[in-house]
Amino acid sequence: MKVFVTGGSGYIGSVTTELLLDQGHEVVIFDSLERGHRQAIDPRAKLIKGDLRVAGQVARAMKAAKPDAVMHFAAYALVGESMCDPGMYFTNNMMGGVNLVEAMVKSGVSRIVFSSTCATYGYPDRVPITEDTPQRPVNPYGESKLMFEKVLGWYQKIHGIKPVFLRYFNASGATLRFGEDHEPETHLIPNVIKVALGQRKNVKVFGTDYKTPDGTCIRDYIHIVDLGRAHILALTGKHTGAFNLGTGKGFSVREVIDVVRRVTGHPIPVEFAPRRPGDPDRLVASAKRAKSVLGWVPKHSNLRAIVESAWAWHQAHPNGYAKATGKSPARKKKNVRK
Repeated sequence: MKVFVTGGSGYIGSVTTELLLDQGHEVVIFDSLERGHRQAIDPRAKLIKGDLRVAGQVARAMKAAKPDAVMHFAAYALVGESMCDPGMYFTNNMMGGVNLVEAMVKSGVSRIVFSSTCATYGYPDRVPITEDTPQRPVNPYGESKLMFEKVLGWYQKIHGIKPVFLRYFNASGATLRFGEDHEPETHLIPNVIKVALGQRKNVKVFGTDYKTPDGTCIRDYIHIVDLGRAHILALTGKHTGAFNLGTGKGFSVREVIDVVRRVTGHPIPVEFAPRRPGDPDRLVASAKRAKSVLGWVPKHSNLRAIVESAWAWHQAHPNGYAKATGKSPARKKKNVRK
């Protein structure tokens, strides 16, 4: 297939693009490079630089690319930032999405796999979280993702768009070539690894009085390669609707830090801090629907394997993509449609 990937210079988009190309698909990336990295774009893909907020740019790119399907990763994704500037999130994540789906309709493209989030659920009534759990976002980031899910639902009814919503939990890990490089970095595993690299004195643990066995938050960590595989299964299948992506097993903040200690051999000093507003005690996915309908089974998502892959990438890229010191292995261009 020829796939139009928005946000292909970002963390999840870069890895999924790599997997698509490895499987012989052709990829056209549409990306503003505002928050991604040009170095994270697989050289086998074609880049069209543009902004989803500018309707004409995405419409022209879609018309030129003539794709078979779309994968939509491009979004702002910082919860705290969304609470400070909700308008920016609704403009980029929701209105940018509307421009994208309008371009699809005009170009006759019907299939879209949308990178959604478990943040659409807010504080869940029960754990593990299933797809029919009420969606009650507690921040503009989650609300903007839910709004675009609803937009796609209407375009499905009116224009025959065929959407899949992948609501995933804590994306983590890396491939040999592509990893996690955000500014600012808000995710636990890369921040703990920064301590092991000597870039931070300690890691902050926000809250030790949650209703969990060790008092710290529990989250469901899913390897980035498993996420990418799920996107490809959703792309090539015939099903529509929502799928949760997670392992069904959660790990506490303390447990994650302990695994990073064992993998890196670094003591990882900890500084305890008050709770952050909006952090639920436990977020764990039920991925039964993805497994039964898509045939998706996580293969890399035990916590030690996740941390080992992230540690290897960060050792090769201690300053992220900007000043990589390690060399990624050469890749052959094969099975790529011209």
